[in-house]
Amino acid sequence: MLPRSSSYEALRQNFRWDIGEHFNIGVDICDKWAKDAQRLALIHETKDGNVTRYTFAQLKRLSNRAANLMRAEGITKGDRIAILLPQGPETAIAHTAAYKSGAIVVPLFTLFGIEALQFRLADSGAKLLVTNTDGAAKIAGLRAALPELKSVYCIEGASEGIPGFHEALARCSERFEPVVTRADDPALIVYTSGTTGKPKGALHAQRALLGHLPGVEMSHDLLPHAADLMWTPADWAWIGGLMDLLMPAWHHGIPVLSHRFEKFDPEAAFDLMARHRVRNVFLPPTALKLLRSVPDPNQRWNLGLRSVASGGESLGPELLQWGRETLGVTINEFYGQTECNMVLSSCGALFPPVPGAIGKAAPGHEVRIIDDSGRTLANGEIGNIAVRSPDPVMFLGYWNNPQATSDKFVGQWLITGDMGVTDPHGYFRFVGRNDDVITSAGYRIGPGPIEDCLLGHPAVALAAVVGIPDPVRTEVVTAFVVLKPGFVASQRLKHELQDQVKLRLAAHEYPREVVFRESLPMTATGKIIRRELRSLSDTHAKKP
Repeated sequence: MLPRSSSYEALRQNFRWDIGEHFNIGVDICDKWAKDAQRLALIHETKDGNVTRYTFAQLKRLSNRAANLMRAEGITKGDRIAILLPQGPETAIAHTAAYKSGAIVVPLFTLFGIEALQFRLADSGAKLLVTNTDGAAKIAGLRAALPELKSVYCIEGASEGIPGFHEALARCSERFEPVVTRADDPALIVYTSGTTGKPKGALHAQRALLGHLPGVEMSHDLLPHAADLMWTPADWAWIGGLMDLLMPAWHHGIPVLSHRFEKFDPEAAFDLMARHRVRNVFLPPTALKLLRSVPDPNQRWNLGLRSVASGGESLGPELLQWGRETLGVTINEFYGQTECNMVLSSCGALFPPVPGAIGKAAPGHEVRIIDDSGRTLANGEIGNIAVRSPDPVMFLGYWNNPQATSDKFVGQWLITGDMGVTDPHGYFRFVGRNDDVITSAGYRIGPGPIEDCLLGHPAVALAAVVGIPDPVRTEVVTAFVVLKPGFVASQRLKHELQDQVKLRLAAHEYPREVVFRESLPMTATGKIIRRELRSLSDTHAKKP
């Protein structure tokens, strides 16, 4: 998507969107590459260590069978197909088949409980579900409450009275003529993680894949390069795993490694990347922090990384320095959200990273800092991170929720709900969610820099900072800290952490309260749920 350019400025100047009237994700990511019978698409490693490789030609045949199965089940253009699976070939096959059928995919996270699944399946009106044995067991008791869900298939064979997916595919033809879809036709509903209120289904068009490409390419120091191989521990049920890696990789014909960690294991992740010679990886900030806790990885594994991208929370200088020293790359931070993703990105190949910044506007996207009335703010002024519509990566709206869709916009500007600030060089800095910004003694304090500073202490594995209501200061800066193995919570350590922030950041930003915990509450995508931290009482905390 991006033209070859020697500088970021030239890249933005030369860039033009190339989105025609018609576009189909399934054809783009699979069928167009299938003419080369040997072109590798997917390397799948099971939890037992078995490795299977799939070419694009094989995926085309399998997805054609799946599309014919969907057609036999009465699926037509615009119908919703839910996929409740971890990373794996069947997940990719079901996605590709659904897009080629003109259907709308509803990806579901395997760790969802019964209530979360019931809400999403009912709200989307899904007619067909592809899942595994665990998912089939969860769904078994919900069928009566889901009258629109007519068909369910299990990839591990017949289960709970549900037919086997592969057995059904074997009876279907390998020939299928993809449905002609317009670029603006709906293709995907991704539900927000729901940290506040009920989850909302962000409805995306077929063109959303093309809209992602400039930001994805920047975050991986420009794609594709020879021998690139991409992997992420992020689940494909989320916009990050699906549209920040899997789909863009296959748009470029780059093979993808799939492997599901039941719980992210940093040593196993290093081993996986080394064994498969992974070149490009998307690592959420939490995964990076856990990898950073592994001693001497360069002496234990022979890594061959070319690019590392990260997004979801702002990284600090400690992690960036670790990336250069340990991974041998400049970690490129990017920014976006489920509704409008990959609109900002760093790109070490084009411009130097600035600690604390989350990059510059990706070509094709107009991003600004505005106030609540839509007025553009000057450099240095904190305001709403906003994206001008129309934009190819921007969602069509919230499924069945026009009021929430309307509330998301101020005039032509989509309001992300995040606060940020720009500098004269075009860099954006993430300050925090609207409700994450701490107001203390007249200061507006973002949690990100404080968390980064705390992570610079050798004892700290994870840190989250929130504002706790205070009658004098409005809010008191409070840090929740998870320690690395071998370190013990104490008053002395508390004072060390406070002093570190005082000395390295600012006296008014130091955490007046430090709460040591065994773990932090997180969303399914690995983001810290600060709302829950604010509600924690002292009795729930492990204090020194």
